[in-house]
Amino acid sequence: MVIYERLRDALAAQRPVVLATIIEGIPIGAKLLIEPGAAPLGSLGDANLDRVVARDALGELAAGITSTRHYGQRGEARERDVTVFIESFAPPPRMIIFGAVDFTAALARVAKLLGYHVTVCDARPVFATTARFPMADVVVNDWPDRFLASVADPLSPRDAVCVLTHDTKFDVPAIMSSLSTDVGYLGAMGSRTTHEKRLQRLREAGASLDQLARVRSPIGLDLGGRTPEETAVSICAEIIGLRTGRAGAPLTTGDGPIHNQDG
Repeated sequence: MVIYERLRDALAAQRPVVLATIIEGIPIGAKLLIEPGAAPLGSLGDANLDRVVARDALGELAAGITSTRHYGQRGEARERDVTVFIESFAPPPRMIIFGAVDFTAALARVAKLLGYHVTVCDARPVFATTARFPMADVVVNDWPDRFLASVADPLSPRDAVCVLTHDTKFDVPAIMSSLSTDVGYLGAMGSRTTHEKRLQRLREAGASLDQLARVRSPIGLDLGGRTPEETAVSICAEIIGLRTGRAGAPLTTGDGPIHNQDG
């Protein structure tokens, strides 16, 4: 089938793509392949249903989610005539860690466990080496703004940037360059006092109040961690909570569902 050929080609090229399949309802087994920036291929049996599913599928793809959704025969919401399995095939989310410091190796290990493609970037070649960070996918010796300008695929809401330096000449360009992207998480290490001084420098560099509100600092959730590994867990926990819209409270204190519900 042409659909499977295009799916195969997209996967081979690591292009994001979604395959929507009717698993309950008529016509069962009908498929629609959706790629960002390209016309959908196939049909679920109705043009309106195709349009609505394609819209929802692109939203799922942006979040890297695979889900099951219900529609009316013509794509109506809150009806259950057809059930569509929306399967997202997205490249792994990226985590860019600026700063080759003691916490970097621990964060890279935890991020890899969560499925991130990890890049460590530091302008000091003596510190940023593959020998120190063998768990990273890429180790880059460059200034953060120059490195981000060279990234071919723009950072997306699925991606994360963690600034672990305390060096003005490094963390300000790292944050300013990240603020011009759609990165979903932007965190910076440092105490509250350090961050207040950093905010002043960022304002002087031209950052707006809305942009500064995107910077999570002190970085991570308050878990009381002390070691680099515990700090890495708290950072990744904050990333997960921000992505899912959860506050990170203990499950024992709530009474609602423990998992987000699919649409």
